[in-house]
Amino acid sequence: MSAATSDVILERMMALHPKVIDLTLDRVWHLLAALDHPERRLPPVIHIAGTNGKGSTLAMLRAGLEGAGLRAHAYTSPHLARFHERIRLADELISEADLAAALDECYAANGDAPITYFEITTCAALLAFSRMPADYTLLEVGLGGRLDATNVVARPALTIVTPVSMDHEGFLGDTLEKIAAEKAGIIKRGVPCVVGPQAPEALAVIEKTAARLGAPLLAHGQHWCVFEERGRMIYHDESGLMDLPLPNLPGVHQVENAGAALAALRHLGFAEPACEAAVTRAEWPARMQRLRRGPLVQAAPRAELWLDGGHNPAAGRALASHLASLPARPTHLVCGMLNTKDVGGYLRPLADVADSLTAVPIPGEANTLPVADTAAVARTVGFDAGTADSVGAALASIAAHSPDARILICGSLYLAGRVLQQNG
Repeated sequence: MSAATSDVILERMMALHPKVIDLTLDRVWHLLAALDHPERRLPPVIHIAGTNGKGSTLAMLRAGLEGAGLRAHAYTSPHLARFHERIRLADELISEADLAAALDECYAANGDAPITYFEITTCAALLAFSRMPADYTLLEVGLGGRLDATNVVARPALTIVTPVSMDHEGFLGDTLEKIAAEKAGIIKRGVPCVVGPQAPEALAVIEKTAARLGAPLLAHGQHWCVFEERGRMIYHDESGLMDLPLPNLPGVHQVENAGAALAALRHLGFAEPACEAAVTRAEWPARMQRLRRGPLVQAAPRAELWLDGGHNPAAGRALASHLASLPARPTHLVCGMLNTKDVGGYLRPLADVADSLTAVPIPGEANTLPVADTAAVARTVGFDAGTADSVGAALASIAAHSPDARILICGSLYLAGRVLQQNG
């Protein structure tokens, strides 16, 4: 099996558990023990949970560390085009050889024991990280926090909780307090925790958890603040004020994500050059990403084409706020969503800033919401909505009657991944 490609091994791993999601740490601990506990041999860990902004915050942290001349491992999910995107070894995407070797070793060590795809691939990432020198390890939670497969590091250097909102209620709970409790499950005894902007009920849960564990908090609005002023980003904490460029990741919400990254960097002792690198050098695909070339761009050559993978109500509000801040231009959405999401909650704020919505399927996704259902929900929240068989067909239709439009492809990271694959 050692000659198998990573794709072949990943396909085998999909069959090791009947469920995609089954939150518990028991299977992960069993496999990590069989691997001689790679989670104990990692460079200092920064563990990031939250509903929105985890990936963007991680990307800015990584850019800041690189700007300081350091190297960081990074684990994120899901991937967009290739699985390799999930694992960065010392700032470089994991090679096919290293990925196949780590997956192969985990598969052999696990045997026929049940384990989910995310659990075993997380163990593979930790194994790869343990064997490559780096200065930091950045871990993004997959789902929740308390029982997430990444929550196995006894004493990270720092934890971060980005904004918490309603999402994945079937797994995390049906109230904001329950969801916040799951996210706060990454907080460790005595380990400082950076907290992004939170609703009062979520913040209360996070503060209670931190107090119980003696974990110092660095909370937005209490210990640090960040805001835009005259086209610049102003960050202020107990160490002083920084006047920085706006984040190169588009969207007003990215200022708050940048604030969390800066609070983390400042706590770890990094100076302003690293902080400026964090906001000016970060890259994170499918977060209000401008598409400028490729076959999909050619399908609407005069249009302004954007791609975003947000999919919950908080993401919808952030997108709506950003679209409202852009110069006036006819705006149309091309949207595909999963049937597990709050479609109405996501689309409602966007109805105020877009002229139409075209619902499309997500190719290859069993849980894609039928386009007729997406369009029906869109109409109930105020959209002029139609359907198309594909993103390409939707773009061609919009370009035919509004060639100079602003078009946002949105609704799912899985759709975003298919778009990036198709667009080359």
